[in-house]
Amino acid sequence: MRHNLNLNWLRSFEAAARLLSFTAASLEIGLTQTAVSQHIKALEAQLGDKLFVRRPKSLQLTDVGKAYLLTVREALDTIEMSTTGLFGPRQASTIVLRASMAFIVWISPRLGAFLHEHPDTGVKLVTSIWKGPADQQPVDVDIILGPNEHARADLEKLSEETIVPICGTALARDIRTPQDLLLQKPIHIMGFDDHWARYLSAFALKPALSGGHLVTDTATTAIEMVAAGLGCAAVIERFARQAIEAGRDISIVGDPVALGQSHFLVRAERRASAQPAVEAFEAWLRRQF
Repeated sequence: MRHNLNLNWLRSFEAAARLLSFTAASLEIGLTQTAVSQHIKALEAQLGDKLFVRRPKSLQLTDVGKAYLLTVREALDTIEMSTTGLFGPRQASTIVLRASMAFIVWISPRLGAFLHEHPDTGVKLVTSIWKGPADQQPVDVDIILGPNEHARADLEKLSEETIVPICGTALARDIRTPQDLLLQKPIHIMGFDDHWARYLSAFALKPALSGGHLVTDTATTAIEMVAAGLGCAAVIERFARQAIEAGRDISIVGDPVALGQSHFLVRAERRASAQPAVEAFEAWLRRQF
């Protein structure tokens, strides 16, 4: 049979036990002294044991109270750490940005500047890998990659993208012309399988119809596979350059080719509480392109 314990009772107990004062505990947690006292009485009644020895001008823990304090304190610390880890520290406002993994990797090194300018604003990053119709994650800023022909009123173009071929540094020495790419093992990205064909077609080349190839579901993973020497990939140029700046063992081995796609900012309904922060973030985001 479980004890039906109120979390507020435990918080009041921990503060009172640490400070050895109901009055000091009430000031710390923002309750009245009477409320703290009532919380302790309710907790003691539920446990069937006294936690404090009450004297006219002092408060002391009983032996069982001392033992219980250690467990309660550890439990409250665990809840706080888990909450902070999953949801972040409390902020005046937190912006939720959803984008591809590659975009998040690209924007992350730049976020420090925004957070420095807006110290009271937090940013939560969530990926949009194969987002399904059941995905109800509320977001403030949604970034998608789509064809340039998109003319929807809710889309704002941020950038037109180009693609480049990348290989591991060791393989790059063998790539002197686009034709040399045909001799390398291609790494395909699910959803962007046409990148190889699009790049090669710009040089009147066609990909080989036979032979093995590797497949992954994100450009980020493809870049890591290239760095591991597993083959070559065609990826968005800004993501390739970010990886090189980050020290990945890859090289761009060809001129950029227009992708025919752009990153778009999706205009959607905003949470009123986050509106000013979102507008500031979007203005900063546009400057990154």
